[in-house]
Amino acid sequence: MTKETQISTRTARRGYVRTAIAIVLLVIMLFPIYWMVNASFQASGNTLNASLIPTNPSLAGYEVALRDQGRNLLTSLLIASGTVVITLLVATPCAYALAQFRFGWVGVALLLILITQMIPGIVIANGLYSMYESMGLLNSIPGLIFANSTAAVPFAILIMRSFMLGVPPSIVEAARVDGAGLFRSFISIVVPIARNSLITAGLFTFLFAWSDFIFALTLTTKGDVRPVTLGIFTYLGAQVQNWGPVMATATLSAIPAIVLLVIAQKYIAAGATGGAVK
Repeated sequence: MTKETQISTRTARRGYVRTAIAIVLLVIMLFPIYWMVNASFQASGNTLNASLIPTNPSLAGYEVALRDQGRNLLTSLLIASGTVVITLLVATPCAYALAQFRFGWVGVALLLILITQMIPGIVIANGLYSMYESMGLLNSIPGLIFANSTAAVPFAILIMRSFMLGVPPSIVEAARVDGAGLFRSFISIVVPIARNSLITAGLFTFLFAWSDFIFALTLTTKGDVRPVTLGIFTYLGAQVQNWGPVMATATLSAIPAIVLLVIAQKYIAAGATGGAVK
C-alpha cells in the first residue's frame, strides 16, 4: 500500500467517524421533536406509557386540538404576520439610513439600538400594560402586534444594516440621475438588492412573534384574544392527564415555523448585493 493510499484511507475513515458523530448528535437533538409528534398520535395520550412507534395511530388528539386551539393558531398567525409587516416597514428605511449616512451620531444610534435589545421583555411588557390600559389596546391583536414590533424592530435594523452596508451608492445615484426620486430609488433599487436581508429579518421576526409568551401573558387579561403559546399554557391544566391534544397542538404550532425555515433557508446566507454591480 502506497503512502498516498494510506493517507486517502485515513481521510476516508475520519470522514466516516465525523459523519457517524454528526448523525448521533442529530438524532439526539431531533428526538424530542419526534417524541412530540409520536405522542400526538397516541390513542391514550400518555407520554410515559407511549411506545416508540405508534402501532395504532389516532387523530383524536388533533381533532381536540383543532377544536380547542384552532382559533388561537389563527390569532398567532395574524399577530406574527402583522408584526412582520410593521417591523419591515419601520426597520428597512432606518437600516438603510444608518448604513449610508456617514455622521458621527450613527455610532451612538447603533449603541442605543443595541441597548434596547438588552432590556428584559417583562420590563417592556409591564410598561406597555399601563399605556395600553389608558389607550384601550389591552386584549387586542393590534396591541400585541405593536408590542412584538417594539422588540423586533431594533433586531431587524441591526440585521439589515449589515447587509445594506454593501449597497453601492452609485446605483442609487444613477437612478437619481435618470429622474427617480428618493422614495422611488429606495423602493425600486435598494429593496430588491436587499431582498435577502429583508427575508432574513422577516423570518426571525415571524419566529419571535409566533413564539412570544411574555407579551401575550401580560397584555391579555381575557380569553377573547389568545395566541397559541398562551393557549398551550392554559391547556396544560385541563389536559394534564391526556397529553395527546397538548402534543398535537405543539406539533401544529411548529408547522409554520418549519415551513418558513425550509423555504427561506437559501436566502438567509445569500449575499445581499450579489449581481447588483456588473
